[in-house]
Amino acid sequence: MIIRVFGTGCPKCNQTYENVKKAVEELGIDAEIVKVTDINEISEWIFVAPGVAFDDEIVFEGKVPTVEEIKKELKDYLGG
Repeated sequence: MIIRVFGTGCPKCNQTYENVKKAVEELGIDAEIVKVTDINEISEWIFVAPGVAFDDEIVFEGKVPTVEEIKKELKDYLGG
């Protein structure tokens, strides 16, 4: 699974990336976490940063999700 974190490097975007990393570690999921910082690529996916996508599905946009929110969405996405 690929998890993309979209953001230009602002504090909210960095916090989102850290929260995603922590959620993945806590759940023990085998996932590649990719930080997408190119504004052109970001704009192909979302309108408001920060954003998070699981594979090709946008899960969060325009907010900093908590570790618990990310874990819940990961469990739902992975069917468990």
